[in-house]
Amino acid sequence: MPRDEMNSLIQKIARQARLTFRGVGGGPEGHKSFSENVGQLRKLVGEIRAEDLKIRPRKNGQAPISVPHNPPVTYMHICETDCFSMGVFLLKGGTCIPLHDHPGMHGMLKVLYGKVRISGFDKVVDAPAPAGPKEPQFQPPLLPYQRAALRRAVLRSAGEFSDSSAPCLLSPHRDNLHQISAVDGPAAFLDILAPPYDPDDGRDCHYYKLLQPAPSSSSSPAEPAGRPEGDGPHQADASGLHSREVWLLEIPQPDDFWCGGEPYPGPKVTI
Repeated sequence: MPRDEMNSLIQKIARQARLTFRGVGGGPEGHKSFSENVGQLRKLVGEIRAEDLKIRPRKNGQAPISVPHNPPVTYMHICETDCFSMGVFLLKGGTCIPLHDHPGMHGMLKVLYGKVRISGFDKVVDAPAPAGPKEPQFQPPLLPYQRAALRRAVLRSAGEFSDSSAPCLLSPHRDNLHQISAVDGPAAFLDILAPPYDPDDGRDCHYYKLLQPAPSSSSSPAEPAGRPEGDGPHQADASGLHSREVWLLEIPQPDDFWCGGEPYPGPKVTI
């Protein structure tokens, strides 16, 4: 590898990601060395810019001609190991990555260009959906087979982020479900997931639909006002954003969402 690539910022990020997430597993967020390593990784990721990866903003949000079918979202793969994966997502203007989860995974996201809106949710564990008279009524009503796919969750955070924002974090238990929407044009972000998705190891991606209870229900969710500043979704609570219980329905991957692939043009990364 050429010396300039060995010392590139993205190579340093990959080395720190491997050090941070090697052997992590489920989530010792409180462990001192893990927290320190996350802090160092976050510092490095916060310095990355689109030009460091030889990525240029696309004014019209279109994928290159080499990408077939013009998907709403494309992915540039950078590297993957057993303990983490890293790549860049590019969103066309007006598109979004639907609400989805990251089972047992940590994540870090840094906007490279454009602006995105991120809504983060936490699952309410060990709290089955109520049945009978206490079950919330939705509009339209749920079909019988859908009741088993109903999930309780908490709307934990919501905000808009640009290339000047600090990296956003998720953990196995915090902001683990999120939706990412491009705002006012195309956007791109660096994405690190640890460990990577692996259906054979119980880490498959599931999609969800936010349900709105009928007006007669007392559990109607409310969209929070305001937006967090600086450190991403985790600052939302400190900024006065109150958690709201919501209802989610697990659904198949939406028909209008698919992710294409395109070559990564930046410095080579070796792990």
